Amino acid sequence: MPYVNVKITKDGVTRDQKLRLVQEITDTLVRVLNKKPEQTHIVIDEVETDNWGFAGMLTTDYRKQHKQ
Repeated sequence: MPYVNVKITKDGVTRDQKLRLVQEITDTLVRVLNKKPEQTHIVIDEVETDNWGFAGMLTTDYRKQHKQ
């Protein structure tokens, strides 16, 4: 039973995009690892940009700084 956890920043990803992501990850596991789709679990966690940091900054601040 594959379990895949995808973490993305919460910033406008649509339901259709999430569905496509789940479909494509599932298809890859079926094709590459011969897993059964009905036993494959994909969880998408959306994280607020104030709760995601890199390069020593919060993503919210990083994006503001690099938008200019």
